[in-house]
Amino acid sequence: MSGGGEGDTLEFTPTWVVAAVCTVIVAISLAAERLIHYTGKYLKKKNQKPLYEALQKVKEELMLLGFISLLLTVLQSSIVKICVPKDVVMHLLPCSLSDAPSHESQHHRRLLVEEEEAAAAGYCTAKHKVPLLSLEALHHLHIFIFVLAIVHVTFSLLTVVFGGAKIRQWKHWEDSIAKANYETAHVLKPRVTHVQQHDFIRDRFVGMGKRSAIFGWMHSFFKQFYGSVSKSDYAALRLGFIMTHCKQNPKFNFHKYMIRALEDDFKTVVGISWYLWVFVVIFLFLNVNGWHTYFWIAFIPFVLLIAVGTKLEHVIIQLAHEVAEKHVAIEGELVVQPSDDHFWFKRPQIVLILIHFILFQNAFEIAFFFWILVQYGFNSCIMGQVGFIVPRLVIGVIIQVLCSYSTLPLYALVTQMGTHFKKSIFDEHIQVGLLGWASKAKMKRGLKAATDAGTSIEGSTVRLQMSGINQKETTPT
Repeated sequence: MSGGGEGDTLEFTPTWVVAAVCTVIVAISLAAERLIHYTGKYLKKKNQKPLYEALQKVKEELMLLGFISLLLTVLQSSIVKICVPKDVVMHLLPCSLSDAPSHESQHHRRLLVEEEEAAAAGYCTAKHKVPLLSLEALHHLHIFIFVLAIVHVTFSLLTVVFGGAKIRQWKHWEDSIAKANYETAHVLKPRVTHVQQHDFIRDRFVGMGKRSAIFGWMHSFFKQFYGSVSKSDYAALRLGFIMTHCKQNPKFNFHKYMIRALEDDFKTVVGISWYLWVFVVIFLFLNVNGWHTYFWIAFIPFVLLIAVGTKLEHVIIQLAHEVAEKHVAIEGELVVQPSDDHFWFKRPQIVLILIHFILFQNAFEIAFFFWILVQYGFNSCIMGQVGFIVPRLVIGVIIQVLCSYSTLPLYALVTQMGTHFKKSIFDEHIQVGLLGWASKAKMKRGLKAATDAGTSIEGSTVRLQMSGINQKETTPT
């Protein structure tokens, strides 16, 4: 029995025990994943393509938590035989010992692991101690880790699918802008644009001074909840990107590039990085009876999501301010200037890390709720009061909807306003040229090698023929 002999489940297992076991399991799993990663890089460097591809398949299987399952199976007999003094496991419990179920209510589920538990209990009793973690609690932790991974991948996929659908609705903006540019291409003299009359400036410029800064942040806060991106925003940011990064290709399809960049970022979002596992361990440690950690922690992704959305909207306002404060009228189109200075710590990548954390933490909340509901029931002491459960679920739904239809589309557009472009740009107007150049270079090398070989053979033949003639001339008749 765990929890000082009061119960077998995670409800009565000290949080520090659960956090410690989870840390060991995840640390070993991440170390194995890194070992496979660097082994793959070594094999790829040595041109061991078949071995590299085989290793990648193994890695994909491990990412489905197969390794964690195997690790738990191998270590379970060792973990349940770790013995500690009884008073050590009487602190930091998720549930009060007064809520422990009676022996009769535990009887059915104890039959499933009775043999193993008896062996571990007997082993520890002989030392006048108790098992650190019961086999049943370890099995429940295994299920939770698996459920968490599945829910995170599912929620991330849904977010990208719905957010991508919202972004694809902007395609008609791209088409209409391209059509308008084609129709006005014959105009030789650039028209004069009055900055204050431009739709983008009218919508985003809120004046100058300290009051305008406050109004700007307030406008950014509320803007993310309705019409977060307008056509004038898209057109201005699109033109700013093209004029900065691919000025020689005015027909650049910005929308396609943005979709490709989002798809590349999805590879990051769908994974579970080490710092996310650190969060899981911290939560499991703090999930102490009476602290209501699962309720307060639900506000973290909500606050972060609001902050990210506000910041992204404010970047657009800053771009508008830069133009409006410097110019009254300009010749040609209004062009904003992308810069990393508009982002936190001058790093647009931080936004993706925060979105990654928000989606994972929200998935963690939902996964934890349904895991408890199925494993222990709605009336479980670890579930908490209804007054804490309902707001938590409502916040989770709000986060999922807001991130899908507002924050993610904003991210896809606004983070293109950094100083540097993303590697996805090469798929549009450089990759074809690079492939053509590589193909021609390969052909030239082949022709040169063939020519050199032919010259060498021809030279050898001539030398042999000359040698034969010389031999005939020196032979006596």
